Amino acid sequence: MNILEVQNLKKYFATQKAVDDISLQIGQGSIFGLLGPNGAGKTTLIRMITGIFYPDSGNILFKGKNFEPENDARFIGYMPEERGLYKKMKIGEQALYLARLKGLSRHDAMHKIKDWFKRLEMDSWWNKKVEDLSKGMGQKLQFVITVLHEPDLIILDEPFSGLDPVNANLIKDEIYRLSQKGTTIIFSTHRMEQVEEICRHIVLVNKGKKILDGTVEGIKHDFKENLFGIQLETLPARTANASFETISTRGNELLVRINEGYKPNDVLSHFIDSGSSVVSFREILPSLNDIFIKLVEGTPTSRQFEKISA
Repeated sequence: MNILEVQNLKKYFATQKAVDDISLQIGQGSIFGLLGPNGAGKTTLIRMITGIFYPDSGNILFKGKNFEPENDARFIGYMPEERGLYKKMKIGEQALYLARLKGLSRHDAMHKIKDWFKRLEMDSWWNKKVEDLSKGMGQKLQFVITVLHEPDLIILDEPFSGLDPVNANLIKDEIYRLSQKGTTIIFSTHRMEQVEEICRHIVLVNKGKKILDGTVEGIKHDFKENLFGIQLETLPARTANASFETISTRGNELLVRINEGYKPNDVLSHFIDSGSSVVSFREILPSLNDIFIKLVEGTPTSRQFEKISA
């Protein structure tokens, strides 16, 4: 079941088409990547999904029904990229106050806050003030406040910003745990390697339009360039063959592109017949970062030999 459907959504500001006829579907319990360069329309789209902005035209369906912000916003948790915290307020009091605004009783709020603070190693922070927190500590607090009321849909905008690797892994583990429990997560970031690791389905927007929509695996296969990395025990004197062209070499490693009409077995047979011992042979798929750059800026997807050792 789709928890969220966006149908032909449009939002214009004066002459700027911030969101220009975008449609997408997000399945229940999925971790969905919403990607795009600065100014692409991601934030405007998120603000319409959360009821902050109203669309000029189009429909938003939430749980199969027309989205009604006054009723449905309580089922959504939104963590914006910029902090929305009261700087002079103590952390524990702030988490309790915002949890009560989301409809939790004091008893339930206290129980959930203590559980999350323990889970994310924040027990000793209760009486600290927000203004005394580092950016990473502030990110952890914002994450807790976003998920505390157990929303059905969570929107995370650059959730790992300012976090060291250890704390980023803590948040990542919680994202997986929430998804396994059936919570749907929209994940917006500029870090493509994080998207590849976390998301199964992505949408890429640019200049207000959707330009890519699909699974990470499917998109990478759609943009593959027939590139393969080959590592040999020793490099033969001649590597030229009709079945492939050599893009680059590094030591005993080759990056090759298989020519049209040939198959990987033809390349392997060439090296085996030449007496070479093949250590490894693998297809090189483009990264999401390469695809992103190609679609947004029009630059090539292959980066020569960097992908063999990636």
